Amino acid sequence: MKIAIVTASDRASRGDYEDLSGPAIADWLATAVTSPHEILRRIVPDGVETVREALIELCDTEGAALVFTTGGTGPSPRDLTPEAMVGVIEKELPGFGELLRMIGLQQTPTAILSRQTAGVRGRSLIVNLPGQPAAIALSLQAVFGAIPKCLELIGAGRMTVSDRWGAEGHAAPRLPDYLRPA
Repeated sequence: MKIAIVTASDRASRGDYEDLSGPAIADWLATAVTSPHEILRRIVPDGVETVREALIELCDTEGAALVFTTGGTGPSPRDLTPEAMVGVIEKELPGFGELLRMIGLQQTPTAILSRQTAGVRGRSLIVNLPGQPAAIALSLQAVFGAIPKCLELIGAGRMTVSDRWGAEGHAAPRLPDYLRPA
């Protein structure tokens, strides 16, 4: 199974600073996903077209079953990841964004400014995550329980996951037996 991570950042794409949120996602996934998988990474400038093109390429050409975006979901003029999602997804899954904002508010009052969402394109699930590396683990911990079932429902394949997630080894929430490794 291919899992893609798209970092939307003008500065990281120019090499002005190191992308930390993309690697934070990859590191967290390494603790959670037990089925065979390949991580694909892209760093693109902020903007509708650049993010849209990366998402379409990863879903349609690369065949990524799961795509995480990081960055570009705030209110700044160049934060356009949700606008790119509109031109890519066939079905929106707003519950992901609702939960991400609710969980984010436990860390910072500015989480209410986030415009994260999720959606389906063909057999790919795309989930917007925060751009702050410190928020990645908490966000993934919150939404990941629904991801394997969603992948199965959209025909993307079967993902098995660990009983413990993240660097801290938090217990995974109520995983059904069919998601546990054999």
